[in-house]
Amino acid sequence: MKRKPLIGITMGDPRGIGPEIIEKALGSPEIKNKAEYMVFGDACYFDFQNAKNLTPKECGELSGFYIEQATQAALAGDIDAIVTAPISKEHLHQAGYPYPGHTEFFAQLSKTKKFRMMMAGPSLKVVLVTIHEALKNVPTLLTSEKIFTTIQLTQEALQNWFGISKPKIAVAGLNPHAGEAGLFGDEETKIILPAIRKAQKNKIHVTGPLAADTVFNQAVRGDYDAVVVMYHDQGLIPLKLLHFDDGVNVTLGLPFVRTSPDHGTAFDIAGKGIATPSSMIAAIELSIKLSMGKL
Repeated sequence: MKRKPLIGITMGDPRGIGPEIIEKALGSPEIKNKAEYMVFGDACYFDFQNAKNLTPKECGELSGFYIEQATQAALAGDIDAIVTAPISKEHLHQAGYPYPGHTEFFAQLSKTKKFRMMMAGPSLKVVLVTIHEALKNVPTLLTSEKIFTTIQLTQEALQNWFGISKPKIAVAGLNPHAGEAGLFGDEETKIILPAIRKAQKNKIHVTGPLAADTVFNQAVRGDYDAVVVMYHDQGLIPLKLLHFDDGVNVTLGLPFVRTSPDHGTAFDIAGKGIATPSSMIAAIELSIKLSMGKL
Protein backbone atom coordinates (compact mmCIF):
# COMPACT_ATOMS: atom_id res chain seq x y z
CA MET A 1 0.00 0.00 0.00
CA LYS A 2 1.37 3.37 -1.01
CA ARG A 3 1.99 5.89 1.73
CA LYS A 4 0.31 9.28 1.73
CA PRO A 5 2.40 11.96 0.02
CA LEU A 6 4.08 14.59 2.19
CA ILE A 7 3.26 18.02 0.80
CA GLY A 8 5.40 21.03 1.73
CA ILE A 9 3.56 24.35 1.83
CA THR A 10 5.39 27.68 1.92
CA MET A 11 3.70 30.47 3.87
CA GLY A 12 4.39 33.14 1.26
CA ASP A 13 4.36 36.79 2.30
CA PRO A 14 3.35 36.85 5.98
CA ARG A 15 1.41 40.09 5.52
CA GLY A 16 -0.65 38.61 2.70
CA ILE A 17 -3.49 36.10 2.79
CA GLY A 18 -1.14 33.10 2.63
CA PRO A 19 -1.34 32.14 6.32
CA GLU A 20 -5.12 32.45 6.29
CA ILE A 21 -5.75 30.36 3.19
CA ILE A 22 -3.26 27.71 4.34
CA GLU A 23 -5.05 27.36 7.67
CA LYS A 24 -8.47 27.22 6.01
CA ALA A 25 -7.32 24.79 3.34
CA LEU A 26 -5.69 22.36 5.76
CA GLY A 27 -8.89 22.28 7.78
CA SER A 28 -11.08 21.54 4.78
CA PRO A 29 -12.54 18.04 4.34
CA GLU A 30 -11.48 17.96 0.66
CA ILE A 31 -7.81 17.50 1.50
CA LYS A 32 -7.59 16.92 5.25
CA ASN A 33 -6.90 13.20 5.08
CA LYS A 34 -5.45 12.87 1.58
CA ALA A 35 -1.83 13.67 2.51
CA GLU A 36 0.55 14.70 5.24
CA TYR A 37 1.55 18.36 5.36
CA MET A 38 4.61 20.37 6.37
CA VAL A 39 4.35 24.16 6.45
CA PHE A 40 7.49 26.20 5.82
CA GLY A 41 6.82 29.34 7.80
CA ASP A 42 6.64 30.83 11.27
CA ALA A 43 3.71 29.87 13.46
CA CYS A 44 3.50 33.33 15.00
CA TYR A 45 2.54 34.89 11.65
CA PHE A 46 -0.67 32.92 11.47
CA ASP A 47 -1.75 35.71 13.80
CA PHE A 48 -2.03 38.75 11.54
CA GLN A 49 -1.44 41.08 14.47
CA ASN A 50 2.16 39.83 14.52
CA ALA A 51 2.61 39.78 10.75
CA LYS A 52 1.38 43.32 10.16
CA ASN A 53 4.34 44.72 12.12
CA LEU A 54 6.87 43.33 9.67
CA THR A 55 8.56 45.69 7.21
CA PRO A 56 8.29 44.98 3.47
CA LYS A 57 11.96 43.95 3.43
CA GLU A 58 11.43 41.54 6.34
CA CYS A 59 8.44 40.03 4.53
CA GLY A 60 10.60 39.52 1.45
CA GLU A 61 13.41 37.95 3.47
CA LEU A 62 11.00 35.51 5.10
CA SER A 63 9.26 34.67 1.82
CA GLY A 64 12.59 33.89 0.18
CA PHE A 65 13.79 31.85 3.15
CA TYR A 66 10.67 29.67 3.14
CA ILE A 67 11.12 28.98 -0.58
CA GLU A 68 14.79 28.08 -0.11
CA GLN A 69 14.03 25.71 2.76
CA ALA A 70 11.21 23.97 0.89
CA THR A 71 13.40 23.55 -2.20
CA GLN A 72 16.18 21.96 -0.16
CA ALA A 73 13.66 19.54 1.33
CA ALA A 74 12.22 18.64 -2.09
CA LEU A 75 15.64 18.11 -3.67
CA ALA A 76 16.63 15.90 -0.74
CA GLY A 77 13.47 13.82 -1.15
CA ASP A 78 12.15 14.80 2.28
CA ILE A 79 8.87 16.08 0.80
CA ASP A 80 7.00 14.93 -2.28
CA ALA A 81 5.77 18.27 -3.63
CA ILE A 82 5.75 21.99 -2.91
CA VAL A 83 2.70 24.23 -2.80
CA THR A 84 3.45 27.93 -2.52
CA ALA A 85 1.27 30.62 -0.99
CA PRO A 86 1.49 34.02 -2.73
CA ILE A 87 4.53 36.28 -2.44
CA SER A 88 5.04 39.97 -3.17
CA LYS A 89 7.59 40.42 -5.94
CA GLU A 90 8.20 43.95 -4.68
CA HIS A 91 8.96 42.71 -1.15
CA LEU A 92 11.13 39.92 -2.53
CA HIS A 93 13.18 42.43 -4.51
CA GLN A 94 13.57 44.71 -1.48
CA ALA A 95 15.09 41.74 0.33
CA GLY A 96 17.69 41.31 -2.42
CA TYR A 97 16.13 38.43 -4.35
CA PRO A 98 16.33 39.29 -8.07
CA TYR A 99 13.68 36.87 -9.33
CA PRO A 100 10.51 38.06 -11.09
CA GLY A 101 8.50 35.27 -9.47
CA HIS A 102 8.38 31.80 -7.93
CA THR A 103 8.95 30.05 -11.26
CA GLU A 104 12.33 31.60 -11.94
CA PHE A 105 13.33 31.32 -8.25
CA PHE A 106 12.73 27.56 -8.17
CA ALA A 107 14.49 27.09 -11.50
CA GLN A 108 17.60 28.86 -10.18
CA LEU A 109 17.62 26.95 -6.88
CA SER A 110 17.23 23.58 -8.62
CA LYS A 111 19.61 24.46 -11.48
CA THR A 112 16.82 23.82 -13.99
CA LYS A 113 17.55 25.21 -17.45
CA LYS A 114 14.31 24.36 -19.25
CA PHE A 115 11.18 25.33 -17.35
CA ARG A 116 7.78 26.83 -18.08
CA MET A 117 4.68 28.04 -16.27
CA MET A 118 1.43 26.13 -16.77
CA MET A 119 -1.86 27.51 -15.49
CA ALA A 120 -4.39 24.71 -15.14
CA GLY A 121 -8.10 24.64 -14.50
CA PRO A 122 -10.73 21.91 -14.94
CA SER A 123 -11.56 23.04 -18.51
CA LEU A 124 -8.45 24.88 -19.71
CA LYS A 125 -4.67 24.54 -19.45
CA VAL A 126 -2.27 27.15 -20.82
CA VAL A 127 1.54 27.07 -20.96
CA LEU A 128 3.59 30.24 -21.41
CA VAL A 129 6.58 30.69 -23.71
CA THR A 130 7.55 33.96 -22.00
CA ILE A 131 6.48 34.63 -18.44
CA HIS A 132 7.03 37.89 -16.55
CA GLU A 133 8.18 40.13 -19.37
CA ALA A 134 7.17 43.58 -20.53
CA LEU A 135 4.84 43.26 -23.49
CA LYS A 136 7.06 45.44 -25.68
CA ASN A 137 9.90 42.92 -25.25
CA VAL A 138 7.94 39.79 -26.12
CA PRO A 139 8.47 39.78 -29.93
CA THR A 140 12.24 40.06 -29.53
CA LEU A 141 12.33 37.32 -26.87
CA LEU A 142 10.46 34.74 -28.92
CA THR A 143 12.55 32.12 -30.72
CA SER A 144 11.62 28.90 -32.47
CA GLU A 145 13.71 26.95 -29.95
CA LYS A 146 11.89 28.49 -26.96
CA ILE A 147 8.55 27.68 -28.51
CA PHE A 148 9.61 24.12 -29.36
CA THR A 149 10.86 23.59 -25.79
CA THR A 150 7.52 24.85 -24.46
CA ILE A 151 5.62 22.43 -26.68
CA GLN A 152 7.91 19.59 -25.60
CA LEU A 153 7.54 20.33 -21.87
CA THR A 154 3.77 20.61 -22.31
CA GLN A 155 3.65 17.22 -24.03
CA GLU A 156 5.71 15.60 -21.25
CA ALA A 157 3.59 17.12 -18.48
CA LEU A 158 0.30 16.10 -20.07
CA GLN A 159 1.53 12.54 -20.52
CA ASN A 160 3.53 11.98 -17.33
CA TRP A 161 1.59 14.08 -14.84
CA PHE A 162 -1.94 14.36 -16.19
CA GLY A 163 -2.16 10.87 -17.66
CA ILE A 164 -3.12 11.90 -21.20
CA SER A 165 -1.47 9.31 -23.44
CA LYS A 166 -1.87 11.21 -26.72
CA PRO A 167 -2.27 14.89 -25.87
CA LYS A 168 -3.53 17.42 -28.39
CA ILE A 169 -1.73 20.75 -28.13
CA ALA A 170 -2.66 24.05 -29.76
CA VAL A 171 -0.23 26.93 -30.26
CA ALA A 172 -1.57 30.48 -30.27
CA GLY A 173 -0.23 33.08 -32.67
CA LEU A 174 1.29 36.32 -31.42
CA ASN A 175 -0.55 38.77 -33.68
CA PRO A 176 -4.27 39.34 -34.36
CA HIS A 177 -5.73 36.51 -36.43
CA ALA A 178 -2.34 34.74 -36.12
CA GLY A 179 -0.83 37.33 -38.44
CA GLU A 180 -3.41 36.95 -41.24
CA ALA A 181 -0.83 35.52 -43.66
CA GLY A 182 1.67 38.24 -42.82
CA LEU A 183 -0.67 41.23 -42.97
CA PHE A 184 -0.43 41.86 -39.22
CA GLY A 185 3.08 40.55 -38.51
CA ASP A 186 5.42 37.78 -39.60
CA GLU A 187 6.31 36.14 -36.27
CA GLU A 188 3.88 33.32 -37.02
CA THR A 189 5.61 32.28 -40.25
CA LYS A 190 9.19 33.06 -39.27
CA ILE A 191 9.29 31.92 -35.61
CA ILE A 192 6.21 30.02 -34.45
CA LEU A 193 5.51 27.75 -37.46
CA PRO A 194 9.07 26.30 -37.61
CA ALA A 195 8.75 25.29 -33.95
CA ILE A 196 5.44 23.59 -34.61
CA ARG A 197 6.84 21.69 -37.59
CA LYS A 198 9.82 20.54 -35.55
CA ALA A 199 7.48 19.28 -32.82
CA GLN A 200 5.35 17.47 -35.39
CA LYS A 201 8.48 15.75 -36.72
CA ASN A 202 9.07 14.61 -33.13
CA LYS A 203 5.65 12.87 -33.11
CA ILE A 204 3.93 15.56 -31.04
CA HIS A 205 0.28 16.18 -31.92
CA VAL A 206 0.39 19.97 -32.16
CA THR A 207 -1.63 22.45 -34.23
CA GLY A 208 -1.10 26.11 -35.05
CA PRO A 209 -0.38 28.90 -35.02
CA LEU A 210 -4.04 29.61 -34.28
CA ALA A 211 -5.81 32.91 -33.68
CA ALA A 212 -5.80 33.69 -29.97
CA ASP A 213 -9.35 35.03 -30.09
CA THR A 214 -10.75 31.59 -30.96
CA VAL A 215 -8.28 28.95 -29.77
CA PHE A 216 -9.31 29.06 -26.10
CA ASN A 217 -12.93 28.38 -26.97
CA GLN A 218 -11.78 25.41 -29.02
CA ALA A 219 -9.71 24.10 -26.11
CA VAL A 220 -12.55 24.49 -23.61
CA ARG A 221 -14.92 22.52 -25.83
CA GLY A 222 -12.39 19.68 -25.88
CA ASP A 223 -10.50 20.07 -29.14
CA TYR A 224 -7.17 20.54 -27.33
CA ASP A 225 -5.71 19.45 -23.99
CA ALA A 226 -3.56 22.57 -23.60
CA VAL A 227 -2.76 25.82 -25.37
CA VAL A 228 0.80 27.12 -25.70
CA VAL A 229 0.71 30.93 -25.54
CA MET A 230 3.35 33.51 -26.35
CA TYR A 231 3.05 35.82 -23.35
CA HIS A 232 1.63 36.15 -19.84
CA ASP A 233 -1.73 37.87 -20.29
CA GLN A 234 -2.53 36.06 -23.53
CA GLY A 235 -3.01 32.90 -21.50
CA LEU A 236 -3.89 34.14 -18.04
CA ILE A 237 -6.82 36.33 -19.02
CA PRO A 238 -8.93 33.45 -20.40
CA LEU A 239 -7.68 31.10 -17.67
CA LYS A 240 -8.68 33.41 -14.85
CA LEU A 241 -11.95 34.33 -16.52
CA LEU A 242 -12.90 30.65 -16.37
CA HIS A 243 -11.00 29.50 -13.28
CA PHE A 244 -10.44 32.48 -11.00
CA ASP A 245 -11.25 30.44 -7.89
CA ASP A 246 -9.87 27.03 -8.87
CA GLY A 247 -7.00 27.71 -11.24
CA VAL A 248 -3.58 26.30 -10.31
CA ASN A 249 -0.07 27.35 -11.30
CA VAL A 250 2.17 24.36 -12.14
CA THR A 251 5.88 24.74 -12.87
CA LEU A 252 6.97 22.40 -15.68
CA GLY A 253 10.52 21.09 -15.95
CA LEU A 254 11.49 21.09 -12.26
CA PRO A 255 12.83 17.92 -10.60
CA PHE A 256 9.91 18.08 -8.16
CA VAL A 257 6.20 18.94 -8.26
CA ARG A 258 5.38 22.58 -7.55
CA THR A 259 1.92 24.13 -7.62
CA SER A 260 0.37 27.33 -6.31
CA PRO A 261 -2.92 29.21 -6.27
CA ASP A 262 -3.48 31.47 -9.27
CA HIS A 263 -3.96 34.66 -7.21
CA GLY A 264 -1.74 37.11 -5.38
CA THR A 265 -1.16 38.27 -1.82
CA ALA A 266 -4.40 40.32 -1.61
CA PHE A 267 -2.94 42.71 0.96
CA ASP A 268 -6.20 44.69 0.95
CA ILE A 269 -8.13 41.87 2.62
CA ALA A 270 -5.33 40.25 4.66
CA GLY A 271 -6.21 39.88 8.32
CA LYS A 272 -9.95 40.28 7.74
CA GLY A 273 -10.74 36.56 7.71
CA ILE A 274 -12.58 36.74 4.37
CA ALA A 275 -10.03 35.23 1.99
CA THR A 276 -11.32 32.20 0.10
CA PRO A 277 -9.09 29.10 0.16
CA SER A 278 -10.56 27.48 -2.97
CA SER A 279 -7.54 28.04 -5.21
CA MET A 280 -5.17 26.89 -2.46
CA ILE A 281 -7.26 23.76 -1.98
CA ALA A 282 -7.15 23.15 -5.75
CA ALA A 283 -3.36 23.64 -5.73
CA ILE A 284 -2.91 21.17 -2.89
CA GLU A 285 -5.25 18.63 -4.50
CA LEU A 286 -3.33 18.84 -7.78
CA SER A 287 0.04 18.54 -6.01
CA ILE A 288 -1.21 15.35 -4.36
CA LYS A 289 -2.40 13.96 -7.69
CA LEU A 290 0.82 14.80 -9.50
CA SER A 291 3.09 13.53 -6.73
CA MET A 292 1.27 10.22 -6.33
CA GLY A 293 2.73 9.00 -9.60
CA LYS A 294 6.22 9.50 -8.20
CA LEU A 295 5.73 7.52 -4.98
